[in-house]
Amino acid sequence: MNSSGDGILSSAYLVVGYMDSRLPVNPLQAPFRSAWNYMLSNYTKFQIATWGSLLVHELVYFLFCLPGFIFQFTPCMQKYKIQQDKPETWEKQWKCFKVLLFNHFCIQLPMICGTYYFTEYFNIPYTWNSMPRWYMLLSQCFGCAVIEDTWHYFLHRLLHHRRIYKYIHKVHHDFTSPFGMQAEYAHPLETIVLGAGFFIGIMTFCNHVMLLWAWVAFRLLETIDVHSGYDLPMNPLHLIPFYAGARFHDFHHMNFIGNYASTFTYWDKIFGTDSQFNTHYAVLTNKEKLEDKMN
Repeated sequence: MNSSGDGILSSAYLVVGYMDSRLPVNPLQAPFRSAWNYMLSNYTKFQIATWGSLLVHELVYFLFCLPGFIFQFTPCMQKYKIQQDKPETWEKQWKCFKVLLFNHFCIQLPMICGTYYFTEYFNIPYTWNSMPRWYMLLSQCFGCAVIEDTWHYFLHRLLHHRRIYKYIHKVHHDFTSPFGMQAEYAHPLETIVLGAGFFIGIMTFCNHVMLLWAWVAFRLLETIDVHSGYDLPMNPLHLIPFYAGARFHDFHHMNFIGNYASTFTYWDKIFGTDSQFNTHYAVLTNKEKLEDKMN
């Protein structure tokens, strides 16, 4: 190819936003690019898809659980705890941890082992040059969240049906006052049924293995936040339109009825399954205002 052709090709790469070895590397991206290319050079696709996905899941899950775990020992954080009359106990947390280990390695790991075959079937790339820009990853994660939330609302609501609730979903409701680590505490069948919603978005949007990992991180951050039991001020997740948050889902564990969606509030609003939540917090808000006036 002549020099003119090279110039046109380089310009095309700049337009679409992909990184190319002939183009200058952003200093902030350089270490990540080097680490990514090292991974591709030293590990097979199967190892990256399988063990990389497991590592991302485990590190992200327990890293995001850590703040909530620390909050229980921090007196100044107790004012943000939603159900202050139900503190966490070591017994509950140990019970939760044992179930998590079983679910992660006996249920989720076999599913993760299929990641490589999934990426091969859909020709999903691993290369640095084909990696989407950060804003594309964010928009794709949002799209995945919308799809997963719809799946979760209707299947979760079905699991609350009186004929099947006690056989499957009751396990997740062992704790009426949730804490972050409890996010994936569930019956194995529920892990598979509700977890299927995670993969629908991936099948719809995934154009790089990085999206798979970004969506894992985003989904874990969201579900651990809503199960945290703490309604923190200035939570950046509340900038997401229609984001439910910890107070919304905490009421579901306390009340067992309503607030079935995982991430957003619009399905519950459309079907009126947030009515008890709205009534409860209207009364609570009026009570707080009355107490403020008296003080």
